[in-house]
Amino acid sequence: MRAHPVHAAALGLLLLTAPATAGVTVGSKAFPESWILGEALAEETRALGVADVEHRSNLGGTEIVYQALRSGSVDVYPEYTGTLLEVILHAPRPVALPAMRAAMAKEGLGVSEPIGFNDSYALAVTRAVRERYALRTISDLARHPELKLGLTHEFMGRPDGYAGLAAHYGLRMKHVVGIQHELAYTALASGRIDVTDIYTTDAQIERLGLHVLEDDRGFFPRYDAVWLYRLDLAAREPRALEAILALTGKIDEARMIRANARVVLGGQTFRQSADSLLAEALGRAPARKPAEADVAGSILRNTGQHLKLVALSLLVAVLIGVPLGVIATRSPLIGSTILSLTGLLQTIPSLALLALLIPLFGIGVAPALIALFLYSLLPIVRNTYVGLTTIPIPLAEAAAAIGLSPRAQLFRVRLPMASPAIMAGIKTSAVINVGTATLAALIGAGGLGEPILSGIQLRQNSLILQGAIPAAVLALLVQRAFDLIDLVAVPRGLRLPPIKG
Repeated sequence: MRAHPVHAAALGLLLLTAPATAGVTVGSKAFPESWILGEALAEETRALGVADVEHRSNLGGTEIVYQALRSGSVDVYPEYTGTLLEVILHAPRPVALPAMRAAMAKEGLGVSEPIGFNDSYALAVTRAVRERYALRTISDLARHPELKLGLTHEFMGRPDGYAGLAAHYGLRMKHVVGIQHELAYTALASGRIDVTDIYTTDAQIERLGLHVLEDDRGFFPRYDAVWLYRLDLAAREPRALEAILALTGKIDEARMIRANARVVLGGQTFRQSADSLLAEALGRAPARKPAEADVAGSILRNTGQHLKLVALSLLVAVLIGVPLGVIATRSPLIGSTILSLTGLLQTIPSLALLALLIPLFGIGVAPALIALFLYSLLPIVRNTYVGLTTIPIPLAEAAAAIGLSPRAQLFRVRLPMASPAIMAGIKTSAVINVGTATLAALIGAGGLGEPILSGIQLRQNSLILQGAIPAAVLALLVQRAFDLIDLVAVPRGLRLPPIKG
């Protein structure tokens, strides 16, 4: 497929007139195909002479990476026209690519011509299920409401996902559960589910011998892969736009399926697969030599980053949470308001909170720290409030009777008496924070969530363990560290006796 002539002419003018500036950030969603495409574009941009190119992979679903693009945290990422139409534009069908491009231009974003392949949603079953229930089309599912559907969470929540599909085909399935995409294949092969949603370029379709149900009533739109990019990128770094055009119309479905298979089934890294894809698409030798992974170094880096996220967010939560707990004791109204607000923060789903923070703070460490801080507040505020309001009344009256000022009463009597409860709240927040911080990887903040998310996508238990085991050990060490801090922060007579084995 040839580059759009208007784009090519504009590129020629920009290359002659626009000053090149360093710094291009490529984003990708949290699945292998997006990683490969993102890395291929990053490598092609480097090959054109841009030294400062970063690929931020694993940035969650559409909402997160799209908000990162709008905020300027990333400059370009691979998207699909069906997703653009249904999830981002919320436009009625059909909408041609020029109309999509005009709508996105109002947001300061550009849409390339198709990369070269259509990666549509579809439903798939095993051959055994197909033969047992005589399934050929999606319409055939309506005759078997007893079938168990295991669908990805994004598919279940999208308008072009299960809700729209069920209404379009009149499906009344009794068993529909949410499941992570790569895990769905394992569940399908083992018979725990009967039907799952797939991407038509998934390598597992052929390996597992799956039957793709025909979309006989034409529900799914085309999902042509395109590059979604910031329009100001052309002026800031025109060579990045040149790289986008170089990878437009060059990657067909067969090449993309092979690239996915090298990662999902062949054990290659997505960087190695991206190099091979570039060699196929552009006819040149791979730029990299495969290198052995430094597992120990990776674990240490991820653990260090994880610990930094936990420590910084917890420190701010303590500095703000304890005073809030003190203020909450001033009156029932103030206390109820503060406890209700901090409790409300705990009810916001973590991914939703991260998506809300990205337009304000971009991706990376900043929004991750803010989210972790907000989730750390409730145990600290509540335990401080409870500790201060349950002090025996005679002790509080005695402190006032001997003439201590309110400030002295707080710091010499009330806070020391409440210290066991306060430290318990801080310890609870710290341990929970270690687990919650794994989600920081979804917005490019790193940490032990990186190997866990990659391992889930690739169904590699070794990768999952590289994140899960250090996280568990870190949680135990944090708890033990606070046990030692108790010896200093809690007066001797108020310490709980050690638990005897």
